Formats: sequence, C-alpha cells, structure tokens
Amino acid sequence: MASKKEVERKSVSAIKVRQWLPDWNKISFNDAALQSKPPEGFYLFSMKASELKALTGVYRRSTKLGTPRARDPNVQRGHEEARSATIRSYVKSGFPWCDMTEAQKKRPDSSDLLKPGWLPTSILVNILPKNASRNGTRILDKDLISVVDGKGVAELQLPKSFADSKWTPESIFPLEVIDGQHRLWAFEGFNPGEDYELPVVAFDGLDRSWQAYLFWSVNITPKKINRSLAFDLYPLLRQEDWLDKFSGHSIYREARCQELVESLWSYASSPWHKRINMLGESSHVRESPVPMVSQAAWIRSLMVSFVKQWEGSGTRVGGLYGAPMAQHQSVLPWNRPMQAAFLIYAGQQLEKHVTASKAEWAKHVRNQTRKTLFDSGDPAFFGPYSLLSTDQGIRGFLNIINDLCYIDLKRLKLDEWRAEDIYDLSSKKKPASATEDSAIDDALKILAKTEVASFIEEIAKNLASYDWRTSSTPEISEKDRLKQAVFRGSGGYKELRRQLLVHLRSIGGESGDAAKKAITALGFS
Repeated sequence: MASKKEVERKSVSAIKVRQWLPDWNKISFNDAALQSKPPEGFYLFSMKASELKALTGVYRRSTKLGTPRARDPNVQRGHEEARSATIRSYVKSGFPWCDMTEAQKKRPDSSDLLKPGWLPTSILVNILPKNASRNGTRILDKDLISVVDGKGVAELQLPKSFADSKWTPESIFPLEVIDGQHRLWAFEGFNPGEDYELPVVAFDGLDRSWQAYLFWSVNITPKKINRSLAFDLYPLLRQEDWLDKFSGHSIYREARCQELVESLWSYASSPWHKRINMLGESSHVRESPVPMVSQAAWIRSLMVSFVKQWEGSGTRVGGLYGAPMAQHQSVLPWNRPMQAAFLIYAGQQLEKHVTASKAEWAKHVRNQTRKTLFDSGDPAFFGPYSLLSTDQGIRGFLNIINDLCYIDLKRLKLDEWRAEDIYDLSSKKKPASATEDSAIDDALKILAKTEVASFIEEIAKNLASYDWRTSSTPEISEKDRLKQAVFRGSGGYKELRRQLLVHLRSIGGESGDAAKKAITALGFS
C-alpha cells in the first residue's frame, strides 16, 4: 500500500504516443556511443509554464573549457537572453507589441495592437533515468520523475518534494531540454499564472546522442519556408489595423505589399496578370517556360521603394506609400485600390513602350527568344533575356517610378488625387482592398486624366530605350555581356537604379530633370 506521502505526490497525466517501425530494430544501437536503444514512443502532456521551468535544466555546449567537441556530451546552444526576453514580452502582449519600441507603444493608436501571446509549439524534453549524471553530478532518487504507464495513458509522478515553481532539486533537474530552451527560459522569474500552460513532448531516458540527433533534426534539417508561400498566407491574417499602420513593425508593410502584388497578379489588365510566381515554385513545378519574378521578390522590391519607411537619418528618398517625411507633411491620401492602380498604370505604360520599341536591344532579344519556347507577349518585356523579367529589373523599374514621382510630388499634385474621387465612381462604397477590380477600374480612369499620367508615360517611353538585356542573352558581344553582368548579385540593384537615372537624365525633359534631382539626393554620380 502506498504511503500517505506518496499519495499526495504531485503528478501529471500524459498521453503515450507509440512511434516505432519494425525496421528500426535492425539499427545498431551502441551504448558506448551514447546511442542506446531509445524508448519506442514518447509522452504528450501540458504543464504550468512556471512549474515546467522549475523542473527543467539545460546543459549547454561550450568551448570555454577547451573540451574536444566530440567529447562534449551537451546538446543545447548558448542561451541568448535577449531572445528569451523577447519571447517573454510576446507572451505578455503578443505580436507585434513585443517588437515595438517604448515610443511606439505609447502612441495613442497602438493599444489595439495588443494580442494573445500563444506558444502552441511543444517544448521537447527528456526525463532523466535513475542514476543519470550530468556534468559530473548524479541525480538523487528523491529528484527523479517516475513514469507509471497505463493503457495509452501514463502518470508522471513528480519529485516527492516538489510543491510549486519555487522548487529546486537537491542534485540535478529531473527534466532536460532537447528543444525549446529560449521559450522555457522566458519564464525565468516570470510566473504567468495558473491558466498559462505549455505543451510538452517528453522522452523517457533518451540517450545523449539521440537528443543531439533530435535537436539537429528539428532545427537544422528542415528546409526554410518558401518566402513567397509565407507571404501568400498574409490574406488569411489581414485585419484593418495590420494593413494601415506603416510606422510599426515591418509585417504591416509586408502585408500591404502582398496585397498590392496580388492585385498586379489578379487584375486582368495588369501587364503582370498571372505573370508573378505567387508561390515561389520552381519552373518545372509551374510547367511554364515564361520567367516569372517571385511574389517574395516583388514584396522586397516594394518594401524598398513605394512602401519604404521614412525613418533613419540615412534615408534620402522615401516611399510614396510609406511613412511621411518632414518635407511632405502627410502620407498621400490614396486608398489601396488607388495605390494598386498607380502601379498597374505605370506597368501598362512600360509594357506599351517596350513592345513598340525599335531599339537594337529589343530587336536582339526578340530574335533570340524566337529560338525558344514562349507563350505570349513581347519577349523584350516578358522574355528570358530581358532584365524586366528579373528581380533586378522589377526593382529598378519600381525604384525609378517612385523616386521621380516622390521628387516631383508637389509639382505633380499627387496629393490632390483623393479617395473621394474613387468613392464617387463606386457609388460611395468604400473599396475593401487593393484587389477590388471595380475600384481599380475607377482609379485607372481618373488617373489617366491627371498630370502624373503623362509624366509616367514619359518615364516609361524613355526607359524603353535603355538596354534591358541580361548578360546571358545569346550572341551578345563580350563587351555588352560584361556591361550587363554588373547587375548580377546584390550590388546590381543599386547599380541598375543609378544607370537608369543617368539614362533618363541624358534624355532630358521633365523626367530627366527629376532624374537629375534624384541623382543628387541619392548621392549618385
């Protein structure tokens, strides 16, 4: 019969998960290599965050003692206190509050950014077996967690002396972290209360080498998420406050950019209709020979052009859709369909003038592209040998339209094109998003009558005479190949932007004058 003390012993109910394949019995397990046969399953349970923290230790790899790396049995990386502090802030106030500065938090419109700080991903731990030792200290029986198996369930009996989150072992901790130390250490000195529990996956007596293997499998081997796919999930996250506040965390600007890219891809009259790789798929998956810039690349380009923030002393030319700068006292009063329409109109003009171009570069690209498969459109604009079908070319184009229109914002009277104009044509119904076709239709009709429309057409016409060939264009001269090769790599973005501005300056006109101002503002020569 169990003693009274044992009956009162705290315990946690757990689900036993069997996970074993017959073929695994053929594996050569090696106790000497810290690879003894592992348990044929693990346990799932939840526990108060503060109590889990009290029961768990972490044994970190270190080079301070000069231990040969093969002889260091510890699994965990060093603890980054700042990371745990950020997680702690996230638990308290959610995202993006945890990433905001104190000044941003004090803004009157920031209170609605408080969110729940959920941590739904399991902390992965190991239950130390009897006589286990860590870094020269052996665990005492009184500090052990005992596992009592049942039919599909189990009871994890906590150490006899365990009472609450203030408990400390007399020897070493009965649980050790395999993965999740930064989440768990967010509760160091922080008790979130009775109703905040953490999900836990616990192995029982898992040898050290298998712990390292699990840590590596969880943190090292998974392929990083495709950024285009990640951005493509933003529509599922959209809320008005996530889309309208640019001066907060970058996710707001990313969400706005994603919506704009979606409109460029979905609007039937957009030059990029169905010509953006929205999911970042490889060409063999898309089964299309037409090159497409990924959604992620489009978003990155919009982030550094139209939706660029005006924060930081090094910023010289801001984004038309970004936060205001002193010389422009407010953000343009354009709603989302108007912003989308502006980008679509600029793209339409560029496509029109490139398609009509008789420039040698355009003729060369067309001649070479006819030797390959190509479904529709002008190869000089859409083809595999045009920079306009690359990340660099798209960013260059977006930068130029934004730069010149921003520089000449007052002369072009961009702030006089207001949302009310679009509401009138839309029966005063406020457009819901940048992907509302009828609102974009209305915005394009009005935009075509404004002063900026002719300015954009002039820019597009002059850009069409620029040599947009890639360095891989067949039968390109060695001199031209080397000239175009400077756009490859991260440095190519800045160089293409500079060359496009210089090209426009050399042609003259209103766009040339604006380009001259932009060159000075950006410190180009």
